[in-house]
Amino acid sequence: MKWNLLTSETTRVVKLPDDIYPIDLHWFPRSVGGKKQSHAESFVLTSSDGKFHLISKLGRVEKSVEAHCGAVLAGRWNYEGTALVTVGEDGQVKIWSKSGMLRSTLAQQGTPVYSVAWGPDSEKVLYTSGKHLIIKPLQPNAKILQWKAHDGLISKTDWNSVNDLILSAGEDCKYKVWDSYGRLLYSSQPHEYPITSVAWAVDGELFAVGSFHTLRLCDKTGVHNVINDAVDLLEFRDRVIKASLNYGHLVVSTSLQCYVFSTKNWNTPLIFDLKEGTVSLILQAERHFLLVDGGGLYLYSYEGRLISSPKFPGMRTDILNAQMVSLSNDTLAVKDKADEKVIYIFEALSGKPLGDGKPLTHKTEIVEIALDQKGLTSERKIAFIDKNRDLYITSVKRFGKEQKIVKIGTMVQTLAWNDTSNILCGIQDTRFTVWYYPNTVYVDKDLLPKTLYEKDASEFSKNPQIVRFVGNQITIRRADGSLIHLNISPYPAILHEYVSSSKWEDAVRLCRFVKDQTMWACLAAMAIANKDMATAEIAYASIGEIDKVQYINSIKDLPSRESRMAHILLFSGNTQEAETLLLQASLIYQAIQVNINLYNWDRALELAVKHKTHVDTVLAYRQKFLEDFGKKETNKRFLQYAEGLEVDWNKIKAKIEMEIARERERAAASPAVRASVTVQQ
Repeated sequence: MKWNLLTSETTRVVKLPDDIYPIDLHWFPRSVGGKKQSHAESFVLTSSDGKFHLISKLGRVEKSVEAHCGAVLAGRWNYEGTALVTVGEDGQVKIWSKSGMLRSTLAQQGTPVYSVAWGPDSEKVLYTSGKHLIIKPLQPNAKILQWKAHDGLISKTDWNSVNDLILSAGEDCKYKVWDSYGRLLYSSQPHEYPITSVAWAVDGELFAVGSFHTLRLCDKTGVHNVINDAVDLLEFRDRVIKASLNYGHLVVSTSLQCYVFSTKNWNTPLIFDLKEGTVSLILQAERHFLLVDGGGLYLYSYEGRLISSPKFPGMRTDILNAQMVSLSNDTLAVKDKADEKVIYIFEALSGKPLGDGKPLTHKTEIVEIALDQKGLTSERKIAFIDKNRDLYITSVKRFGKEQKIVKIGTMVQTLAWNDTSNILCGIQDTRFTVWYYPNTVYVDKDLLPKTLYEKDASEFSKNPQIVRFVGNQITIRRADGSLIHLNISPYPAILHEYVSSSKWEDAVRLCRFVKDQTMWACLAAMAIANKDMATAEIAYASIGEIDKVQYINSIKDLPSRESRMAHILLFSGNTQEAETLLLQASLIYQAIQVNINLYNWDRALELAVKHKTHVDTVLAYRQKFLEDFGKKETNKRFLQYAEGLEVDWNKIKAKIEMEIARERERAAASPAVRASVTVQQ
């Protein structure tokens, strides 16, 4: 039989011959990489006579295949629709082509196999064996994973391709959730009757559990105003599929339409029709929201206007979830499911790939992504967790140069950006951590640990999820479904606000009032990032970083604006950019001296030779360096240029003083030149 979920109509698909007792069925995957499959309108049906049958949606039996001795207990297509796995009472696990030709017998055991599922990459198969679950890769001789999962016979299992989690159900009346290494994440209380069926929703957000007279779904969505305890009951003409409440708007998709409510007015929603009634994800940003359905990604304004519909090659939208897609006011990021090391980044308003159109690529697979929400587009950051559970951050705009991807955390299970300021929170191992100013890694890496807030996270039990981070409140869902609310200090958000409006005096006053080292550390990094050296000096002095205060003081005394800018870049570890800036401003000696100070001897000599100046300066400093360490020159280039050259320190010092004097004169005399340099930079 088949049911139409919109009209609740029931129709008969096929009347099977009397001697066929059906046991399991599975639809062929609907689309792969956005292309409809020729088989897509058919399903496999397994039966008690040892056969499986390929049947079209019109009910025609296209093919019946002798598959097992005894009943065929389950059959499943892989995610690409290129193979079928069947299991039976004879204890065999068999792999078939999509046309029903036997490819291999993957396993043979003495007890019936009741259920089977494919791994997310279609490279492994999970099946039951009595009280045990077994994961077996398709490659011969690969390692098999087996564990005892229940105290009774396991009747059903399912493996989700999006979150990589496994469900199992047994005659011990429990259902359980496992990771793909066989570690238990959740076990239900015993029910009255054995659990007979379990199934994931495609996006991995929900699952259904079936038992005698019972069907459970493990999540729900409601609306409740906590300010005055008013309750509004919103009724819809059609079935509600998804809902999301954020940024003062409630977005609800039914099977036919999308409703957008303002939280100020529940009576007159904005309504528009949907092409497909299969919305699988709603994401909201302050200015717009994203709908994801089987057909694509659609960005709408809160007035219901379609803004853009981004696409990338091989896009599969039916398996996207909130961990794989992130939205901010100007940017949309989507993790590629085909190559999990890749993140596609789009301009929200045009739907076009950002910058040079190249996606962001990491060295290992990525499991979760999140864009920050505030500030300028040019400073937009993306944070992501890779499969080693390391947390990285990088800019989405790359300005033609490879943007540094920097690690800022380890053993991170879940993360979220704040809705109104660029503060990041996450749970790493047994600690709940807040990165009050993650951008610190680009400004002064050593300062990052001082800009964190940490507390013990053992109260959240295993595998908690951060649901949202709004204002200074964080909501965490524990594995058992209960919600915990945490409050953090409101002051860092106020500091962000002051700095974004360039209210430096207010920022310093706030830090003096709060008297907290973390706040001063954040202010120091923010001041350097915004090149406000006076504030930076106060902040670094307040956390006792005297060497940095001295360096900032030395920057103030530099002869020209270009030198000062270059040394601020050096302070943040951006050596290459500092050198480029000095060379653009024709400050050749300064560029050479920067490399000498960093012991980049080869580069210093290369610049001196190329610009035919200060070769003797480089050789003199190199000689002094080697003498200090009691070493002899072995570098061939240095030996070649040192031949017949006498080092005269008086001459060199005079030349350096002349360079500095010339730079001062130029800086004083030529504001036009300075302006052009600023534009270039």
